[in-house]
Amino acid sequence: MTTVTDRPKTRAAVSVKTARSPRRSRSSRHLPSVFGVNALLIIGSAYMVLPLLWLVFASTKNAGELYSGDAFAFGSDFLVNIQRLLVQDDGIFLRWLGNSILYAGGGAIVGGFISLMAGYAFDKFEFRGKGGLYSAVLIGVLIPNTATVIPLYLLAASAGLTNTIWAVLIPTLCNPFSVYLARVFSSGYLPAETLEAARVDGAGPIRSFLQVGMPMLMPGFVTIALFQFVGIWNNFMLPLIMLQNRDLFPSSVGIALWQSQVQQNPEFSTLVIAGSFISVLPLILAFVMLQRFWRSGLSAGSVK
Repeated sequence: MTTVTDRPKTRAAVSVKTARSPRRSRSSRHLPSVFGVNALLIIGSAYMVLPLLWLVFASTKNAGELYSGDAFAFGSDFLVNIQRLLVQDDGIFLRWLGNSILYAGGGAIVGGFISLMAGYAFDKFEFRGKGGLYSAVLIGVLIPNTATVIPLYLLAASAGLTNTIWAVLIPTLCNPFSVYLARVFSSGYLPAETLEAARVDGAGPIRSFLQVGMPMLMPGFVTIALFQFVGIWNNFMLPLIMLQNRDLFPSSVGIALWQSQVQQNPEFSTLVIAGSFISVLPLILAFVMLQRFWRSGLSAGSVK
């Protein structure tokens, strides 16, 4: 009896042991890679989040608290800093903020629409020189924006546009990377059969784009416009070179102007930090309010 009852237990234990051992060995073999990936993610997240956290805490401090004490601790002068920011130089910061919204908002909407039309044309139409033009777009993606600032300034100077809002707005209306993204979105979102059905129903190329293609490409348009908005908002070199009138400065150049005065007057440091804190808020609001569109847009782009 003892022999009969013992054998099944022994076989079951052996079978469980043999079934679990490969899984344990695989998990233990992958443990260093999992640990390394998670460590890199934590370091990357800290690299992006910690400066923003520091900005939040620093915006609540006065000049004395800013250079002493715990960096990640709240101060007592947040409202005072905001009030000084809004009244400094007759409220010039609100003008700078309005200029940033004008440059970034106008460039994002108009430039995004132009890029969407260009990407749609590259994807859906066949025309002479298409390959060469698209190669030029891809080469434009590789050229850094700072390398084009001086040529753009010379062109704007020859046209008499320097020190005007057009000197900042017009260069933002054409972005090679946005054209590339628009072609990817057009290829992923818009089947050729849908446009063919619209043409059979009598719609021309413009009507097919506006009434059929545009609604289907709306998530891609929002994603492109959002990327352009962030790029133009953070652009520093172009308005710095193009503009001399400080009433036309965007917030990035205006804050840099205050930063240059910190050496003579340390009280300007609180204005710089409070202005930077306020300047970040529109970007966060734009990403939060439009997340439904850019999430789906990024998913479609990643599939392609």
